[in-house]
Amino acid sequence: MANIKSAKKRILVNETKAARNKAIKSKVKTYVKKVESAVANNDAEAAAVALREATVEINKAGSKGVYHKNTCSRKISRLSKAVNKIS
Repeated sequence: MANIKSAKKRILVNETKAARNKAIKSKVKTYVKKVESAVANNDAEAAAVALREATVEINKAGSKGVYHKNTCSRKISRLSKAVNKIS
């Protein structure tokens, strides 16, 4: 356990940031699952709509520093590829 005041503060700040990152990652995963389920059902319209929503959420996560920009690009690319296959 930390004894120094600044170390105690770092622990609190890190917990706050970790909770925020976890919430954002969870949100992204939910949107990704929506796209994947639409692709699995061969529903091109629903998949396209879900892809647009997922892209926005993934880019937001990237701009907030939760994901690296290349990770965001890779996720979007893979989803786009899957949606384009069923179209």
